[in-house]
Amino acid sequence: MGKRVFWYIILVLIVLVVMRFSYIYHTKLDVNIVMTLMRARALKNITTEKVLKTSETKPKPLTGMWTANAIGRLGNLMGEYATLYALAKMNGHQAYILPQMHSQLSKIFKIRLPVLHQEVIGRMKWRHYGLHDWMSDEYRHIEGEYVSLGGYPCSFTFYDHKKEEILREFTFHDFIKEESNAYLEKVKGDRKNVTYVGIHVRRGDYVHVMPDIWKGVVADKGYLQKAMDYFREKYENPLFVVTSNGMDWCKENMNNSFGDIHFAGDGQEGSPGRDFALLSHCNHTIMTIGTFGIWVGYLVGGETIYLSNYTLPDSPFLKEFKYEAAFLPEWIGIPADLSPLLNKKDHE
Repeated sequence: MGKRVFWYIILVLIVLVVMRFSYIYHTKLDVNIVMTLMRARALKNITTEKVLKTSETKPKPLTGMWTANAIGRLGNLMGEYATLYALAKMNGHQAYILPQMHSQLSKIFKIRLPVLHQEVIGRMKWRHYGLHDWMSDEYRHIEGEYVSLGGYPCSFTFYDHKKEEILREFTFHDFIKEESNAYLEKVKGDRKNVTYVGIHVRRGDYVHVMPDIWKGVVADKGYLQKAMDYFREKYENPLFVVTSNGMDWCKENMNNSFGDIHFAGDGQEGSPGRDFALLSHCNHTIMTIGTFGIWVGYLVGGETIYLSNYTLPDSPFLKEFKYEAAFLPEWIGIPADLSPLLNKKDHE
């Protein structure tokens, strides 16, 4: 019985094979043609699939014209540029910068955003949209093809998701890199295994503005001593490179008994780009207050120490500023000494 079933199955298979070849013969189909057709169909499916994948991943073209005000000094301009770059992309629009922003930043960096012509600026019907100093959800859905962003945005919360692109925008010109590295090499002298720590001490108008208007303080000698001691304990041969708009104060109040502090520049504010580039080519950063120091720390990418809690709790400054949105989480904060403000308050 089993043998009969076996031979029956074999007979059926032979009949099916004969019928298939008979069909090809009587319809005059060449086997090669059949295989070619099958390959063509497979290729078509693959091509269609690739087109679909490409259309899914290809970004939509940016439309309209978005720009931002160009106000403040170098750190402010960098914050306005980076925020415009990030928010315009986020909302699907093309970013353009004002001529005055381009004239300042292009002297230092290889920025690539297109520049608006002055005549276009005056004739365009802009939607003016004010920003506060940190990212908010509503900024992900700003309406308008022609938008001009206002305010003093600087917070990393606007642009840190595009960090690689922002760092590429703020690439120094080659001659600036060469000058900065040559300066640091000269300062190093015969020292071995040097770790460069850039220090920016903001004084100038802030010495009076912080206590008189914002109920705050600037960095004092105690803060700078603690910050430098951190690096002295951690690294074998730290070399501190100091820039400031109050260099005389720095020389009088910063302890250089170890001979590891170099005071760079003349303390004038006429060449912020040179000072900024020099600090940005160091390994680590000590900042005091202000967007200049914040951007140095962001570009350097090493360890950054910053002055924290430098205002009284009832300071109007805190309506405009958030510590957690200004300083990256991995940065190291050293609290300011508020006793001068508290003593003054007690005597009022």
